[in-house]
Amino acid sequence: MAVTIYGIKNCDTMKKARAWLDANGVPYAFHDYKSDGIDRPRLEAWARDVGWETLLNRAGTTFRKLSDADKASLDEPKALALMLEQPSLIKRPVLDLGGRLLIGFKPQLYEGAVR
Repeated sequence: MAVTIYGIKNCDTMKKARAWLDANGVPYAFHDYKSDGIDRPRLEAWARDVGWETLLNRAGTTFRKLSDADKASLDEPKALALMLEQPSLIKRPVLDLGGRLLIGFKPQLYEGAVR
């Protein structure tokens, strides 16, 4: 199974997820939004699979720093445009298990998905 983990290198949750994958011998590719970006077709596919609301990181600093106008009346097109413009708005990590996505890091979910 090809595993790719998407996120930001210095994110604490990403560090925990990558450490878990390493400790459990799960080979993976790492895609860093900061250096590699994210393309619209992939983000749109994720939104179809899990919903844009699940992908949008409303708890992070980047979201809190958005203008009130950007936060108002959020819908899928607006949210996707913001996530493409500022990838830090994408919840981390996104673990792609070759077609199945896990959003966020919970060791019990990873355990069940990669075994």
